[in-house]
Amino acid sequence: MHIPLTHPHERISPTGLLYAVGAYFLWGFLPLLFIAIAPTGAVEIVAWRIVLSLVFCALLLSVTGGWRRLAAIVRDRRAFGALALAAVFILINWSVFIYATLSNHVIEASLGYFTNPIVTVLLGVLVLHERLRPLQWVAVGVSVVAVLVLAIGYGAFPWIALSLAFSFGLYGLVKKRVGPRVDAIGGLTVETAVLAPLAVGALVIVGLTTGLTLGAVSPLHTILLLSVGVATATPLLLFASAARRI
Repeated sequence: MHIPLTHPHERISPTGLLYAVGAYFLWGFLPLLFIAIAPTGAVEIVAWRIVLSLVFCALLLSVTGGWRRLAAIVRDRRAFGALALAAVFILINWSVFIYATLSNHVIEASLGYFTNPIVTVLLGVLVLHERLRPLQWVAVGVSVVAVLVLAIGYGAFPWIALSLAFSFGLYGLVKKRVGPRVDAIGGLTVETAVLAPLAVGALVIVGLTTGLTLGAVSPLHTILLLSVGVATATPLLLFASAARRI
């Protein structure tokens, strides 16, 4: 796949750009939600994100009549395998991000998502064989310098930031590869369905050990915890839509 970027207007979709901005805008508020649902732990939050996102996607499929599209994705072995791989990357990303939020490493997590576009650009150049103009390389270089300054100023090896940047960069690469064959809702449904058995198992283990917090803290806590499905799926759907268009 060889995509020269000589004429930017041929590659930039205004709708795709709006979807991308919307996705990253919503992701910026997620740490507030995770902090607000304390004392729920990281494992339980990740598990509920998967299960409730799957429920939300199933509702969307019912409303939009997307079950036939989902069946077509499942029958496409290459698309299904790619989405299963994407599910692994997004699980890593979610787990690290929630750990960072609950352990007071929000700044390092933010550094990870500041680094992520650089990783995405490099994957586009090295894997998708896209070309950048000299001025675009200058912009990438400035961003790299900025990341290095922030990382050095942080004072410790930014493993959280790098984990977030590369896991989500690889997730985006997979979504871009399957974009033409997979709609946003169907793709996320497959991803969450692949992870659902692990999530259910995690919830069972938490319930048998420390105990589930859903319904055990307060009505507001229950509402906020139940909202993690919508809060998780919505920006991912926007991101998938953006990846197909940009």
